[in-house]
Amino acid sequence: MKSYKDLDIYTIGMELFYKTHTLSLQLPKYELYELGSQIRRSSDSVVINIVEGYGSRRYKNDFIKFLVYSHASNLETLNHIKKIINLYPNLSEEMKLLYEKYDLVGAKIFSFLKYIEEHWKI
Repeated sequence: MKSYKDLDIYTIGMELFYKTHTLSLQLPKYELYELGSQIRRSSDSVVINIVEGYGSRRYKNDFIKFLVYSHASNLETLNHIKKIINLYPNLSEEMKLLYEKYDLVGAKIFSFLKYIEEHWKI
């Protein structure tokens, strides 16, 4: 692994961030700076924490801490998606697909976190 860009959790997370960002802009105008802003920030935080963790990978505990933050941001994003599905039926089909993908990337982040905890050597 030469870069964080080699991590599946990063590449999938970035793809999901772009889709989430685009979809969030379809929310009603009054939601753009409320729920829309929250989901954009949490989805961005999923990947930003992977990058920051990778940057501090020399320190195992820091790497773990940022992966925990990434996983938590993923859970937050899932929660925002659930709210959008229930509040805005016109976006529900696309959001349901996003939900499934975020659920999968969350599992991958958790697995990677466990790997780092048990096997990471500098």
